[in-house]
Amino acid sequence: MLFGGIDIGSLTGKAVIMEGDEIISSSIILVKRNPVLTSELVYTEALSKLNLTPDDINFCVGTGYGRERIPFINKSLSEISCHGKGANFLNNDIKSVIDVGGQDCKVISIDQKGELVDFRMNEKCAAGTGRYLEIMADLLGLSLTELGTISLKSKSPIALSSECSIYAQSEVLNYISRKIKKQDIAAGINYAMAKRVQKMTEKISLSPEFAITGGVAKNAGVVKNLETLLNLNFQPLSVDSQLIGALGAAIFAQSYSISK
Repeated sequence: MLFGGIDIGSLTGKAVIMEGDEIISSSIILVKRNPVLTSELVYTEALSKLNLTPDDINFCVGTGYGRERIPFINKSLSEISCHGKGANFLNNDIKSVIDVGGQDCKVISIDQKGELVDFRMNEKCAAGTGRYLEIMADLLGLSLTELGTISLKSKSPIALSSECSIYAQSEVLNYISRKIKKQDIAAGINYAMAKRVQKMTEKISLSPEFAITGGVAKNAGVVKNLETLLNLNFQPLSVDSQLIGALGAAIFAQSYSISK
C-alpha cells in the first residue's frame, strides 16, 4: 500500500510518498501563485518519479499553511503534529522539535510515539521566521545557505538591537553602508534569529533530545548558535529537513488508512 503526505508552506511545497516504512519518492518546489497549484505540481512531481498517479495512493494527508486548500487529500492535519511525528519516526529518541517556517516558528514537545504533548508558536513578527532570514540574505546578496556558511567565518559579529524585522533591516542596511564585512553582518543576523528561538524554549518543558526541522535547519549559522545557546547538539536526521512535515503527514496517512 502507498501513502502520501503533502506539506504546503508559505515558501515551499513538499511531497512524500511512502510504502511501509520506506520513503520511495519525494519532491520540494517553491510555492506557486496559490496552494492548489503548488500542491498539484509537487504531488505530480513526486508521483511521476515512480510512474504513479494519484489513484495509486491509498490515503493522503495534507499539512502546512495551505493544507485546507489541497483538493485531493483525504484528511488535513496541523504541521505541528506532522513535524513532531516525522522527526520521531526518523529517531525515536527525539522528544523536542524546533521548526522554523516561512511565517512562524514552532517549538514542539512530543512523547515517545511522536504524539504532540505541548508547543509554543511565534507568529506575531517576521523576525522569528524563515522569511526574516530570506529578506536579510537578499540584502546581503546571498542565498539562505550562504547566509549560514559565510557567518561561520566571522570574527567580529555585529549586534542587532531591534527585535522588529523592519527596524532590523534598517540596522543591516546601515552596516552595509559602513562597509562592514558580510560574514560579520551574517553572523549577527543568525545569532539574533537563534536568540529569538531560544527565548521561546524557556516557555515550555522540553527534553534535551532535540531536532531542528524546516529550511532553517540548513542554515549552519543559526544551528550552531542554537546549539550554543541551548547547550546541546541537535540529533541528526536522515531525511532532508524540509521534508519532515510531509513525512509526518504520510505516516499519519498510514495510521488513518488502517483505522478506516
